[in-house]
Amino acid sequence: MTRPTRFLLLAGGGISMLAGLNAALLLLGLPAPVTLDRLPDVHGMLMVLGFLGTVIALERAQALRRLWGALAPGLLGAGGLALISPAPLVVGQVLLVLGCLALVAVYAALWQRAHEVTVLVQLLGGILAAGGAALWLRTDVGAVLPWLVAFLVLTIAAERAELARLAMPRGAGEQLMALSLLLTAAVATSLIWPAVGGPFFGLSLLILTAWLARHDVARRFINGTGLPRFSAAALLAGYGWLAVAGSLWALGAVPGAGGGLLANHPTAYDTVVHATFLGFAMSMVMAHAPVILPAVLSVKLPYRPLLWAPLVVLHTGMLLRVGGNLLGGASPVAWQSGSVLTIVAVLLLAICAIYLVATS
Repeated sequence: MTRPTRFLLLAGGGISMLAGLNAALLLLGLPAPVTLDRLPDVHGMLMVLGFLGTVIALERAQALRRLWGALAPGLLGAGGLALISPAPLVVGQVLLVLGCLALVAVYAALWQRAHEVTVLVQLLGGILAAGGAALWLRTDVGAVLPWLVAFLVLTIAAERAELARLAMPRGAGEQLMALSLLLTAAVATSLIWPAVGGPFFGLSLLILTAWLARHDVARRFINGTGLPRFSAAALLAGYGWLAVAGSLWALGAVPGAGGGLLANHPTAYDTVVHATFLGFAMSMVMAHAPVILPAVLSVKLPYRPLLWAPLVVLHTGMLLRVGGNLLGGASPVAWQSGSVLTIVAVLLLAICAIYLVATS
């Protein structure tokens, strides 16, 4: 793909991100630039598949280096755009399903090229994304939450294992595959038997998170300097939030996931969702941005201390949001302020990246 084509494909994900952040403001009851009626309802899918899915698919298509690979990011970006257009909702839903299936095809082609366990784990994540997108045609986003979480977690876990391959012990690939299959089994169980599947999924998520945190090279680089220290801080903070999400999930924080200690907690679900998709996923995006963006767009994104700004704002916002949630909604100002800070952090990352690329 030419660089202009890659920029065009990324634009679909960027617009999905902006629309998702706009929807977040509406969900917070705050003024927003756009007030489309269905924006709040598609907020999650815009951020997970429209934005993050497009970025992941574009990176994988670039690794494949075949023209048809552009279908995956193209369809996912188009799906995000359709969700915020006047077109019927089903148009965007179907485009997202097709985009996920195209991503599965990309992973299958990469697997044929090199039979790496990490690619197989990513393929499994792509299949779960396609399954979640298809289920959304018949049910609400809350019901497909485990599918979306597993997609991102398996994708990122495989990326980390691939980057840390030389530092990992013998048999690490097989261990990751086994843990990935365990998480996938939990996803399936959560659909068939939610009361058992919910806690099972939370425990599986905790086990996989502990494995990643133990074997990731981030533990070695946290005392370093420059980019290695920045990436390590973002990675370890992300694992911390994923552990929080897994713990709450295991205790029944997700509706329909059994009668655990947090089954009736009014704000535990909000913590689970945003600890995963903001605290974990966005922190991982920040950690990898100086490496992935140059590979995808063929531009230079040099490390500068400026990159700490969005990372600090993100996790400060998460602490305030979760703190407000732990008070059971008794502190709406803290919850709302923290939520706004996380939105600012995502925008700040984009602004910092554009500035660093333009001045490099």
